[in-house]
Amino acid sequence: MDRRTFNTALLAGAAAAAVGPSFAKETSAPGKARNVVLVHGLFADGSSWLEVIPHLQAAGLNVTSVQNPLTTLEEAVASCRRVLDRQDGPTVLAGHSFSGMIVTEAGAHPNVSSVVYVAARAPDAGEDYAALAKRFPTPPASAGIVYDGDEGRLSEAAFLRDFAGDLPTAKARALFAVQQPFRKALLTGRTTQAAWRTKPSFYAVSTKDRTIDPDLQRFMATRMKARTVELESSHVSLISHPREVADLILEATKARSAAA
Repeated sequence: MDRRTFNTALLAGAAAAAVGPSFAKETSAPGKARNVVLVHGLFADGSSWLEVIPHLQAAGLNVTSVQNPLTTLEEAVASCRRVLDRQDGPTVLAGHSFSGMIVTEAGAHPNVSSVVYVAARAPDAGEDYAALAKRFPTPPASAGIVYDGDEGRLSEAAFLRDFAGDLPTAKARALFAVQQPFRKALLTGRTTQAAWRTKPSFYAVSTKDRTIDPDLQRFMATRMKARTVELESSHVSLISHPREVADLILEATKARSAAA
């Protein structure tokens, strides 16, 4: 066992011991969620879910993709909560990439029956995510962020290589064209609660991710005792593997937390 593998195993073991059994608390109940709310992360907009949405709609689900303002964590969470307020019953809340922060915070909403993370951040309440990420190798995409004053975005080269590396070039360039800038203040926010501690949790790990280290994803998934799938994908598995991501969300619609 090399040093990296040992460190990852050590962190995962410590997390599992700290959190304890999760689904012992999240018991299944009759019925299923009929609503799905999707949240996008950095370097994207709500259209990043367009490959997944038809699969969910075909299953009879009411689907909404939130337009994350990418300004501050508080404003992003508020935007998500407004959408959750409009749902008429149990709702799966799913987030990609940075929006795992939003899912972790907004997932405490009473309408949320389960939470899904797609290659996403999954901090604990009050946790310094940047400090957690430093325990793992720095992903290549980090070097590709460029700033115009207070606004940050990925360079085109980094977007094509490190964000959407398994997509056809033409499709990746189209996604780059709709990339929304984020404000620096967004990265300083911390969650005040962790929905994954009280709601059934699901995680899709991207094994070829160059934006969030795959071992960091595995650590977070293990810590929350999530139902986990691994996809041989770049960071944008919701685009390159939409059927598999949709299947995980569909599985999450059948899970109900004790509080739901």
